[in-house]
Amino acid sequence: MECGSIYSLIPHEEEKQQKGARYTSKFRQPVKQEHFSNRADHKTMGQAKVPVPTTENYLKKHSKEPILPDKQEFRYPDENRKRPEVPQKEEKPLMGLKTTKNFISTNAVQAITSVPKKPSKIYVDTKGGDKNYLDPSGLEPIYVHKKDYGNTPQYLTKRQEEMKRAQEEYNEYVAEHFRRGAMQQLSHDERQSILDGLKKNWTEIHEQYQGLSVVTDTAPKKHRKERMEAEMKQLERDIESIEKHRIIYIA
Repeated sequence: MECGSIYSLIPHEEEKQQKGARYTSKFRQPVKQEHFSNRADHKTMGQAKVPVPTTENYLKKHSKEPILPDKQEFRYPDENRKRPEVPQKEEKPLMGLKTTKNFISTNAVQAITSVPKKPSKIYVDTKGGDKNYLDPSGLEPIYVHKKDYGNTPQYLTKRQEEMKRAQEEYNEYVAEHFRRGAMQQLSHDERQSILDGLKKNWTEIHEQYQGLSVVTDTAPKKHRKERMEAEMKQLERDIESIEKHRIIYIA
């Protein structure tokens, strides 16, 4: 059930909705001024009154003809690669010339000894597959154009200085121990005799190792083989260490 009031039966005047102000661009006035400022007399249709030439500036004969460059003798751009002229009908060719060259063997040797051509570096920059050379494009770095090309890198210079400083410190350390008498340098003859003795021992053990049984089915055979292998490896390490160092100090 609707509930209302008796006052709702009284007719009321229709209220009209008020519209807001129309939008106007802030650039309207500058655009209008610019549109009318570009208009001037004979802007597009020519001059309103064509000026008459003066008596000093009258039309002369051949004045509107183009000025051509001086005549020069025509030469083909590939004139240097021009083939020799066709011989005349009176000229007789050389007859009876023969060659002993074997073209089959020569071509075969040339094909075998020739270096294969490297493919050119290219890149594709369009969906249609247009190819361009990569070297002149600047996309690939060319190290010969670097500012520091050909100079020694800083890390190598730093490493050389560190190695030189370490060698100087080591030389000072060795000289100090020499003065105290705590270290002695091994002579060349002693070093060579030690080296020969180590090689001789390795040869003897290797000969014994070659005489071992192929099948190591018992524990003593296995232990003996492992012992010989360990001794040979130790001798190889000692020989390599002595051969690597020319100067040996004994504390």
